[in-house]
Amino acid sequence: MHIFVNVLRKITRYSTASVLLLLGSLGLAVSAANPLTFIAPYLRSSEQLIAKDLLTQLYAEPSLLAGLIGASCLLAFLGFLLLVQNPVRAVKTLGHGILASPKAFLLSPITAYKAISRFRNWMLVKVEYLQAESKKWATTFIIIKSPYSLLRTLGFTPQMAAGLLFAGTAVSTGVVVNETVFAEKSFNRGDSGIYAASVVGNNAPLDVPTSYVDGDNTLRIDLGSTPVREITIENVSVGTVFTGSALPSGEANVVQISGNVVSGGTNTRLEIGHLIFENSRCKKLTLTDIQAHTLNVIGNASDGQSLAPSPGTSRMRAIGGGHQQADAMNTNGGTYDRIWIQAPTSAVNGKIGTLRLTNLYTKGGDCVLSRMNVGTLEILLNEVGMGNGFATKEFTIATNVTAANITVQDNVEVTIAEPATN
Repeated sequence: MHIFVNVLRKITRYSTASVLLLLGSLGLAVSAANPLTFIAPYLRSSEQLIAKDLLTQLYAEPSLLAGLIGASCLLAFLGFLLLVQNPVRAVKTLGHGILASPKAFLLSPITAYKAISRFRNWMLVKVEYLQAESKKWATTFIIIKSPYSLLRTLGFTPQMAAGLLFAGTAVSTGVVVNETVFAEKSFNRGDSGIYAASVVGNNAPLDVPTSYVDGDNTLRIDLGSTPVREITIENVSVGTVFTGSALPSGEANVVQISGNVVSGGTNTRLEIGHLIFENSRCKKLTLTDIQAHTLNVIGNASDGQSLAPSPGTSRMRAIGGGHQQADAMNTNGGTYDRIWIQAPTSAVNGKIGTLRLTNLYTKGGDCVLSRMNVGTLEILLNEVGMGNGFATKEFTIATNVTAANITVQDNVEVTIAEPATN
């Protein structure tokens, strides 16, 4: 019975509060705007006249309007007090809110700035955490690959470095640590093999050799109908310049960049937009059967030289191919018995946008550039010789090398011997 009485009290209180709030709201609405426009469609003509007269008198008498507003506010306030559990506390809270409003308004820019600053600090903490984690992962990967990189910097070939890592290291306590490099052979990492520039797309030419014979340390690129945007080979040792190396059987050239004489077919040439051969050491350097638009031979030193290029009419040349050309091939560092770039397929010339050969340190054979059509050919700051005097000409540019623009300057004859084996 007691619960029923409490429920009845609450229903009565909430019903009364609702009626008071509704009457107060209606009174305020009537005092603020003439409701005749909204209720006229629902009244008869006589009722419309009565309502119009009453409202006209109400709005004409300020005292009546003020009384209506005051009564409406009182009814709404009484309804509000009935709804709250503690009317006294509600009134105090409302009063404090009204009194604090001016101060809160004045301090709102500072409050907003503090809120933005808290969000900024929270975000920066997350960013700093992610940066720290990224550095940790980068350091981890450097540590993982450091044994291989260290052996490469010490002059080991990629094959020897990988072999040592696969073999592992034995220590005096009998514990064996195996450091394995799980990676395919790669042109970019300086591995030898035969690489084909015949697959188009963003990942071509293939960075992985199409074939590899164990013990064969030749770096060879076979060019086909697909143009290559760029080939760069730099900072490598070639031939017999490192201990235990030897040229392949029957070969006399440590570096050969040329088209091919195709038996029973059509000979091929290399078409190159810009060829740079610079800062390299060769026993002999020979240029033959080349047609270029611009030929620059500058700053080379040789143990005997014969430079006899002829005037020509070759056009300016650039190699393109859009999306159908192969991507760049770049390698930095490595040791090879031979470097060979050719166009082996009958009647299919090899095409390269830019070919850069820089700091090739060679011994045991010749460097030969031949059977090419080139836009700009630059032979710069090379050392050529085998220490047998100036009577023999180790640096040779044959008369069948022609160019429309020829610059030959600051090339000197000095005594130069082949480098020692390291």
